Amino acid sequence: MSAAEPLTGVFPIAPTTFNEDGSLDLDSQRRALECMVDQGVDGICILANYSEQFVLSDAERETLLDVCAEHIAGRVALIVTTSHYSTDIAAARASRAAAAGADMLMIMPPYHGALLKADEARIFEHYARIADSVDIPLMVQDAPLSGVDLSVPFLGRMAREISQVDYLKVEMPGTAAKLRALIESAGEHIAGPFDGEESITLMADLDAGATGTMPSALLPEHLGAVVRAYLEGDREGACSLYARILPLINFENRQCGLRACKAVMQAGGVIRSDYVRHPQVALHPETRAQLLELAGEQDLVAFNWGR
Repeated sequence: MSAAEPLTGVFPIAPTTFNEDGSLDLDSQRRALECMVDQGVDGICILANYSEQFVLSDAERETLLDVCAEHIAGRVALIVTTSHYSTDIAAARASRAAAAGADMLMIMPPYHGALLKADEARIFEHYARIADSVDIPLMVQDAPLSGVDLSVPFLGRMAREISQVDYLKVEMPGTAAKLRALIESAGEHIAGPFDGEESITLMADLDAGATGTMPSALLPEHLGAVVRAYLEGDREGACSLYARILPLINFENRQCGLRACKAVMQAGGVIRSDYVRHPQVALHPETRAQLLELAGEQDLVAFNWGR
Protein backbone atom coordinates (compact mmCIF):
# COMPACT_ATOMS: atom_id res chain seq x y z
CA MET A 1 0.00 0.00 0.00
CA SER A 2 1.60 3.25 -1.11
CA ALA A 3 0.83 6.91 -0.67
CA ALA A 4 -0.02 6.95 -4.39
CA GLU A 5 -2.75 4.37 -3.85
CA PRO A 6 -4.59 5.31 -0.65
CA LEU A 7 -7.29 3.06 0.69
CA THR A 8 -10.80 4.38 0.07
CA GLY A 9 -14.27 2.95 0.48
CA VAL A 10 -15.83 0.89 3.25
CA PHE A 11 -13.82 -0.98 5.90
CA PRO A 12 -16.23 -2.58 8.39
CA ILE A 13 -15.35 -3.95 11.80
CA ALA A 14 -15.51 -7.73 12.02
CA PRO A 15 -17.59 -9.03 14.91
CA THR A 16 -16.00 -11.60 17.19
CA THR A 17 -18.21 -14.67 17.24
CA PHE A 18 -18.86 -16.77 20.33
CA ASN A 19 -20.61 -19.99 21.14
CA GLU A 20 -23.50 -19.92 23.60
CA ASP A 21 -21.08 -20.87 26.37
CA GLY A 22 -18.98 -17.79 25.62
CA SER A 23 -16.07 -19.59 23.96
CA LEU A 24 -14.72 -18.48 20.58
CA ASP A 25 -16.62 -19.92 17.61
CA LEU A 26 -13.91 -19.95 14.96
CA ASP A 27 -16.07 -21.63 12.32
CA SER A 28 -18.61 -18.81 12.60
CA GLN A 29 -15.72 -16.33 12.61
CA ARG A 30 -14.58 -17.58 9.22
CA ARG A 31 -18.14 -17.50 7.91
CA ALA A 32 -18.57 -13.91 9.11
CA LEU A 33 -15.37 -12.90 7.31
CA GLU A 34 -16.50 -14.67 4.14
CA CYS A 35 -19.84 -12.89 4.31
CA MET A 36 -18.00 -9.57 4.62
CA VAL A 37 -15.93 -10.36 1.53
CA ASP A 38 -19.18 -11.15 -0.29
CA GLN A 39 -20.53 -7.78 0.85
CA GLY A 40 -17.96 -6.20 -1.46
CA VAL A 41 -15.93 -4.51 1.25
CA ASP A 42 -12.65 -2.76 0.51
CA GLY A 43 -11.10 -4.04 3.71
CA ILE A 44 -11.87 -5.58 7.09
CA CYS A 45 -10.83 -4.36 10.52
CA ILE A 46 -10.41 -6.90 13.31
CA LEU A 47 -9.93 -6.71 17.09
CA ALA A 48 -11.58 -3.30 17.30
CA ASN A 49 -14.07 -2.03 19.87
CA TYR A 50 -16.98 -3.38 17.82
CA SER A 51 -15.10 -6.69 17.81
CA GLU A 52 -15.49 -6.69 21.59
CA GLN A 53 -11.73 -6.47 21.96
CA PHE A 54 -12.19 -5.39 25.55
CA VAL A 55 -13.52 -8.83 26.59
CA LEU A 56 -10.82 -10.87 24.84
CA SER A 57 -7.83 -12.45 26.52
CA ASP A 58 -4.38 -11.96 25.02
CA ALA A 59 -4.37 -15.60 23.90
CA GLU A 60 -7.73 -15.13 22.19
CA ARG A 61 -6.42 -12.04 20.39
CA GLU A 62 -3.51 -14.09 19.07
CA THR A 63 -5.83 -16.85 17.88
CA LEU A 64 -8.21 -14.42 16.17
CA LEU A 65 -5.38 -12.53 14.50
CA ASP A 66 -4.03 -15.72 12.93
CA VAL A 67 -7.42 -17.14 11.97
CA CYS A 68 -8.61 -13.89 10.39
CA ALA A 69 -5.37 -13.13 8.55
CA GLU A 70 -5.21 -16.67 7.19
CA HIS A 71 -8.83 -16.61 6.05
CA ILE A 72 -8.76 -13.15 4.46
CA ALA A 73 -5.49 -14.10 2.76
CA GLY A 74 -4.96 -10.76 1.03
CA ARG A 75 -8.32 -10.75 -0.75
CA VAL A 76 -9.15 -7.40 0.85
CA ALA A 77 -7.10 -5.07 3.01
CA LEU A 78 -6.64 -6.20 6.62
CA ILE A 79 -6.65 -3.55 9.34
CA VAL A 80 -5.77 -4.69 12.85
CA THR A 81 -6.49 -2.74 16.01
CA THR A 82 -3.50 -2.89 18.36
CA SER A 83 -4.40 -0.28 20.98
CA HIS A 84 -3.09 -0.52 24.52
CA TYR A 85 -2.24 1.95 27.28
CA SER A 86 1.29 0.54 27.47
CA THR A 87 3.47 1.77 24.61
CA ASP A 88 5.61 -1.37 24.77
CA ILE A 89 2.58 -3.67 24.56
CA ALA A 90 1.01 -1.61 21.76
CA ALA A 91 4.29 -1.77 19.81
CA ALA A 92 4.58 -5.53 20.37
CA ARG A 93 1.00 -6.00 19.21
CA ALA A 94 1.77 -3.87 16.16
CA SER A 95 4.81 -5.96 15.24
CA ARG A 96 2.84 -9.17 15.68
CA ALA A 97 -0.01 -7.90 13.50
CA ALA A 98 2.35 -6.73 10.78
CA ALA A 99 4.07 -10.12 10.77
CA ALA A 100 0.68 -11.82 10.41
CA GLY A 101 -0.08 -9.79 7.29
CA ALA A 102 -1.83 -6.62 8.42
CA ASP A 103 -1.94 -3.85 5.82
CA MET A 104 -2.60 -1.13 8.40
CA LEU A 105 -2.90 -0.72 12.17
CA MET A 106 -5.64 1.23 13.94
CA ILE A 107 -4.61 2.61 17.31
CA MET A 108 -6.38 4.68 19.95
CA PRO A 109 -4.36 7.10 22.08
CA PRO A 110 -3.14 5.63 25.37
CA TYR A 111 -5.77 5.72 28.11
CA HIS A 112 -6.99 3.52 30.94
CA GLY A 113 -10.36 4.29 32.42
CA ALA A 114 -11.67 7.80 32.78
CA LEU A 115 -8.67 9.46 34.37
CA LEU A 116 -5.45 7.70 33.35
CA LYS A 117 -4.38 9.43 30.12
CA ALA A 118 -1.16 10.63 28.56
CA ASP A 119 -0.40 14.23 27.66
CA GLU A 120 0.34 15.28 24.08
CA ALA A 121 4.09 14.74 24.38
CA ARG A 122 3.64 11.15 25.58
CA ILE A 123 0.87 10.48 22.99
CA PHE A 124 3.22 11.64 20.24
CA GLU A 125 5.98 9.37 21.58
CA HIS A 126 3.47 6.49 21.81
CA TYR A 127 2.63 6.65 18.10
CA ALA A 128 6.22 7.39 17.06
CA ARG A 129 7.55 4.34 18.90
CA ILE A 130 4.84 2.14 17.38
CA ALA A 131 5.72 3.51 13.94
CA ASP A 132 9.35 2.59 14.57
CA SER A 133 8.33 -1.02 15.18
CA VAL A 134 6.55 -1.57 11.84
CA ASP A 135 6.71 -0.49 8.21
CA ILE A 136 2.98 -0.25 7.48
CA PRO A 137 0.58 2.72 7.81
CA LEU A 138 -1.01 3.71 11.10
CA MET A 139 -4.55 5.00 11.58
CA VAL A 140 -5.17 7.21 14.61
CA GLN A 141 -8.60 6.46 16.06
CA ASP A 142 -10.12 9.65 17.46
CA ALA A 143 -13.10 8.33 19.41
CA PRO A 144 -15.03 9.44 22.51
CA LEU A 145 -14.34 6.11 24.25
CA SER A 146 -10.79 7.16 25.09
CA GLY A 147 -11.80 10.44 26.68
CA VAL A 148 -8.64 11.92 25.16
CA ASP A 149 -8.83 15.28 23.41
CA LEU A 150 -6.88 15.04 20.16
CA SER A 151 -6.90 18.58 18.82
CA VAL A 152 -6.72 19.44 15.14
CA PRO A 153 -3.26 21.05 15.48
CA PHE A 154 -1.94 18.01 17.34
CA LEU A 155 -3.38 15.46 14.89
CA GLY A 156 -2.02 17.55 12.03
CA ARG A 157 1.41 17.56 13.65
CA MET A 158 1.39 13.78 14.03
CA ALA A 159 0.39 13.37 10.38
CA ARG A 160 3.20 15.70 9.30
CA GLU A 161 5.96 14.43 11.58
CA ILE A 162 5.30 10.69 11.97
CA SER A 163 5.64 9.38 8.43
CA GLN A 164 3.41 6.32 8.93
CA VAL A 165 0.48 8.23 10.46
CA ASP A 166 -1.31 8.37 7.13
CA TYR A 167 -4.91 7.73 8.17
CA LEU A 168 -7.25 9.33 10.69
CA LYS A 169 -10.54 7.84 11.81
CA VAL A 170 -12.62 10.61 13.38
CA GLU A 171 -15.85 9.72 15.17
CA MET A 172 -16.25 12.60 17.58
CA PRO A 173 -19.18 15.02 17.89
CA GLY A 174 -18.83 17.41 14.96
CA THR A 175 -16.88 14.91 12.90
CA ALA A 176 -17.41 16.77 9.62
CA ALA A 177 -16.05 20.04 10.99
CA LYS A 178 -13.02 18.28 12.45
CA LEU A 179 -12.30 16.39 9.23
CA ARG A 180 -12.59 19.60 7.24
CA ALA A 181 -10.17 21.40 9.55
CA LEU A 182 -7.70 18.50 9.45
CA ILE A 183 -7.75 18.38 5.66
CA GLU A 184 -7.23 22.15 5.48
CA SER A 185 -4.28 22.03 7.88
CA ALA A 186 -2.52 18.79 6.90
CA GLY A 187 -4.36 17.31 3.95
CA GLU A 188 -1.24 16.53 1.91
CA HIS A 189 -0.07 14.28 4.76
CA ILE A 190 -3.38 12.44 5.25
CA ALA A 191 -3.89 9.60 2.78
CA GLY A 192 -7.21 8.63 4.34
CA PRO A 193 -9.56 10.86 6.31
CA PHE A 194 -12.19 8.35 7.54
CA ASP A 195 -15.26 8.44 9.72
CA GLY A 196 -16.82 5.70 11.87
CA GLU A 197 -19.66 5.45 14.40
CA GLU A 198 -21.76 3.22 12.15
CA SER A 199 -21.44 5.83 9.35
CA ILE A 200 -24.29 7.78 10.93
CA THR A 201 -22.88 11.12 9.71
CA LEU A 202 -21.48 9.79 6.44
CA MET A 203 -22.95 12.33 4.00
CA ALA A 204 -21.76 15.32 6.01
CA ASP A 205 -18.37 13.67 6.40
CA LEU A 206 -18.05 12.95 2.68
CA ASP A 207 -18.88 16.59 1.99
CA ALA A 208 -16.09 17.51 4.41
CA GLY A 209 -13.59 15.37 2.50
CA ALA A 210 -13.80 11.88 4.01
CA THR A 211 -12.74 9.17 1.58
CA GLY A 212 -13.53 6.12 3.68
CA THR A 213 -15.85 4.88 6.39
CA MET A 214 -15.54 2.20 9.09
CA PRO A 215 -19.00 0.92 10.09
CA SER A 216 -20.05 -2.43 11.47
CA ALA A 217 -20.54 -5.39 9.14
CA LEU A 218 -24.32 -4.86 9.13
CA LEU A 219 -24.74 -3.25 5.70
CA PRO A 220 -21.35 -2.36 4.17
CA GLU A 221 -22.54 -3.29 0.68
CA HIS A 222 -24.94 -0.33 0.79
CA LEU A 223 -22.46 2.02 2.41
CA GLY A 224 -19.85 1.08 -0.16
CA ALA A 225 -22.27 2.04 -2.91
CA VAL A 226 -22.79 5.41 -1.23
CA VAL A 227 -19.07 6.12 -0.95
CA ARG A 228 -18.32 4.99 -4.50
CA ALA A 229 -21.12 7.09 -5.96
CA TYR A 230 -19.95 10.14 -4.04
CA LEU A 231 -16.27 9.75 -4.95
CA GLU A 232 -17.25 9.28 -8.61
CA GLY A 233 -19.02 12.65 -8.51
CA ASP A 234 -22.62 11.49 -8.13
CA ARG A 235 -23.54 13.27 -4.91
CA GLU A 236 -27.25 13.19 -5.68
CA GLY A 237 -27.15 9.45 -6.20
CA ALA A 238 -25.14 8.97 -3.02
CA CYS A 239 -27.66 11.01 -1.04
CA SER A 240 -30.54 8.95 -2.41
CA LEU A 241 -28.85 5.67 -1.55
CA TYR A 242 -27.96 6.89 1.93
CA ALA A 243 -31.46 8.20 2.69
CA ARG A 244 -32.86 4.73 2.01
CA ILE A 245 -30.63 3.02 4.58
CA LEU A 246 -30.46 5.77 7.21
CA PRO A 247 -33.35 4.42 9.36
CA LEU A 248 -31.48 1.14 9.81
CA ILE A 249 -28.19 2.92 10.56
CA ASN A 250 -29.93 5.12 13.10
CA PHE A 251 -31.55 2.12 14.79
CA GLU A 252 -28.21 0.33 14.98
CA ASN A 253 -26.44 3.39 16.38
CA ARG A 254 -29.06 4.44 18.93
CA GLN A 255 -30.67 1.16 19.97
CA CYS A 256 -28.32 -1.76 19.40
CA GLY A 257 -24.64 -0.95 19.08
CA LEU A 258 -22.36 -3.85 18.21
CA ARG A 259 -25.17 -6.35 18.84
CA ALA A 260 -27.02 -5.36 15.65
CA CYS A 261 -24.57 -6.96 13.25
CA LYS A 262 -24.49 -10.18 15.24
CA ALA A 263 -28.27 -10.41 15.44
CA VAL A 264 -28.65 -9.96 11.69
CA MET A 265 -25.82 -12.38 10.89
CA GLN A 266 -27.40 -15.02 13.12
CA ALA A 267 -30.83 -14.49 11.57
CA GLY A 268 -29.25 -14.77 8.14
CA GLY A 269 -27.47 -18.01 8.91
CA VAL A 270 -23.97 -16.53 8.83
CA ILE A 271 -23.11 -17.26 12.46
CA ARG A 272 -24.53 -19.73 14.95
CA SER A 273 -25.02 -17.38 17.87
CA ASP A 274 -25.29 -13.64 18.52
CA TYR A 275 -23.88 -14.12 22.02
CA VAL A 276 -22.12 -11.13 23.59
CA ARG A 277 -19.91 -11.50 26.63
CA HIS A 278 -21.00 -10.08 29.96
CA PRO A 279 -21.34 -7.27 31.00
CA GLN A 280 -22.88 -6.78 27.55
CA VAL A 281 -26.36 -8.30 27.43
CA ALA A 282 -28.48 -9.63 24.60
CA LEU A 283 -30.88 -7.37 22.75
CA HIS A 284 -34.38 -7.16 24.16
CA PRO A 285 -36.65 -9.39 22.03
CA GLU A 286 -38.73 -6.41 20.89
CA THR A 287 -35.63 -4.45 19.92
CA ARG A 288 -34.30 -7.46 18.05
CA ALA A 289 -37.60 -7.87 16.21
CA GLN A 290 -37.62 -4.21 15.20
CA LEU A 291 -34.02 -4.49 14.00
CA LEU A 292 -34.77 -7.55 11.88
CA GLU A 293 -37.85 -5.86 10.42
CA LEU A 294 -35.73 -2.92 9.27
CA ALA A 295 -32.99 -5.26 8.04
CA GLY A 296 -35.50 -7.28 6.06
CA GLU A 297 -36.54 -4.18 4.14
CA GLN A 298 -32.99 -3.62 2.87
CA ASP A 299 -32.21 -6.99 1.24
CA LEU A 300 -28.97 -7.20 3.21
CA VAL A 301 -26.30 -9.67 2.19
CA ALA A 302 -25.85 -10.66 5.85
CA PHE A 303 -29.59 -11.22 6.27
CA ASN A 304 -29.73 -13.64 3.35
CA TRP A 305 -26.21 -15.06 3.09
CA GLY A 306 -26.69 -18.38 4.86
CA ARG A 307 -30.32 -19.07 4.06
